[in-house]
Amino acid sequence: MAYVPKFTITQRLLSEIEQVAALRERIQSSVVDLAWIPSLQKDTRVRNGHASTAIEGNPLTLEQVRALEEGRELSAPETRPRREVLNYFAGLRYVERNAAKKTFHHADILELHRILAGEVMDQGEAGRYRTISVRVGRYSPPAAGAVSGLMFELLEWWNSASKKLSPVLSSAILHYRFEAIHPFADGNGRTGRMLALWELYRRGFDTHHIFSVDEYYWENRPKYYAALDSVRKSGEDLTAWLEYCATGLRQTLERAWLRMQTFQVKSVRKLVLRPRQEKLLHLLRDHGSMAPGEIWKALGVSRQGAMDLLRPLIDAGLVEKVGGKKTGYYVLRKP
Repeated sequence: MAYVPKFTITQRLLSEIEQVAALRERIQSSVVDLAWIPSLQKDTRVRNGHASTAIEGNPLTLEQVRALEEGRELSAPETRPRREVLNYFAGLRYVERNAAKKTFHHADILELHRILAGEVMDQGEAGRYRTISVRVGRYSPPAAGAVSGLMFELLEWWNSASKKLSPVLSSAILHYRFEAIHPFADGNGRTGRMLALWELYRRGFDTHHIFSVDEYYWENRPKYYAALDSVRKSGEDLTAWLEYCATGLRQTLERAWLRMQTFQVKSVRKLVLRPRQEKLLHLLRDHGSMAPGEIWKALGVSRQGAMDLLRPLIDAGLVEKVGGKKTGYYVLRKP
């Protein structure tokens, strides 16, 4: 018997799905045959790799993860954090090679886990369902003897009924249910998030592989875990979780759109947006224009700090100043 998810399409969820669809259409229509797509794909791989491993406690910074992706050695590499990141990139390559896969089997899940968890497991064996009981905080996943059957039911749903849903919903449902079963002794978080990404790829949602969804989960880990836990507290009703994931996907696409504007400008090929610069671009998009004082107040930085953030964006042609020295304000520069 296949797994049957329980949820309600609320007005908020419908609104988020509609916004996601509109953003995706805008992005998809803007990235056809553009030379900078490989650079954006590389940046997305790095951001996903950093975020997904950081959620599990990996201490490497975004720039250290970028160095590993580029094949550069770290000055003082710790074996396990380095291996976790390299495993993630290997897992992502596996998913990308199999992005068009139509039917999934236990072997596909086991192979993905073997790649992601190889040499970094605290207990159990990479590529094999667990044979022990585990706990996740206060949650006790199903007994080890039930894992194979529950995964069979989830695979049956994934191979059939999931195709009738929007990929926004099917990827989120797959993500939650996998984590609830917790089929491995270790490495379930990274594997579950990778499966959710695989679903977006195979449904053609992220054709160019430029959406870094895991950043959304990483930036507020307590909220991520609370959203997962809310399903159990509501009797396995997925509605709140789906709303959370849809909001995250919408924010991810908004960021992707801003990053596209960055990569479209020749002079910023080497510019990597800092978190506060991304926040500043979002503020300018939402407000239309902002005076210098409004910017440094909103970002919680000094006047000089705000200028240090603004100057690279101005040089890149992403932001421009309008007006005089005392009355001027900043706006997003139109492409």
